[in-house]
Amino acid sequence: MRIATINRKTKETEIDISINIDGTGKQSITTGMPFLDHMLEQISRHGLIDIDIKAKGDHHIDDHHSAEDVGITLGMAIKQALGDKVSISRYGHSYVPLDESLSRVVIDFSGRPYLHYNVNFNRSHIGKFDVDLIKEFFQGLVNHASMTLHIDNIRGFNAHHQCESIFKGFGRALREATFLDKRMSGIIPSTKGVL
Repeated sequence: MRIATINRKTKETEIDISINIDGTGKQSITTGMPFLDHMLEQISRHGLIDIDIKAKGDHHIDDHHSAEDVGITLGMAIKQALGDKVSISRYGHSYVPLDESLSRVVIDFSGRPYLHYNVNFNRSHIGKFDVDLIKEFFQGLVNHASMTLHIDNIRGFNAHHQCESIFKGFGRALREATFLDKRMSGIIPSTKGVL
């Protein structure tokens, strides 16, 4: 099974993450940011990835460090769980609507960190959560999972709907990209022979 457990501790945050790429979508998530918890649940449920996250952070200062560091640690866990990436599909994409919002998410486990993020929000916060932190979360994840990720919110005006369509889309694209393709059995999906 493709599993990983990561503990990351800094002066700003302490984060424990366990994942099972080949799970069923079970989750136990506590980051100190309820909205982010809700979004991470979408990744788990729609990606069929078991995720356990316990995070403590300096929320008295700002949620920035915690959101970014959860992304970093989740990225580390994904990278560790995938190992040498033998037999994976490598690429994944999805289009996910939520009412008026439509998002496209495309993943390549290329070994090269790159984030394209095209999302325009009409407000700065969802409840107490700063929407700028969505990009910070994904940037941390991309950098440490060594993946290319394109996120485009094609349309939408309700910030909650926009975010939820993005995270659901990411979960579905992640499930597709990490799928073990029997035709690729024993093969790294790259002409370089390494990802």
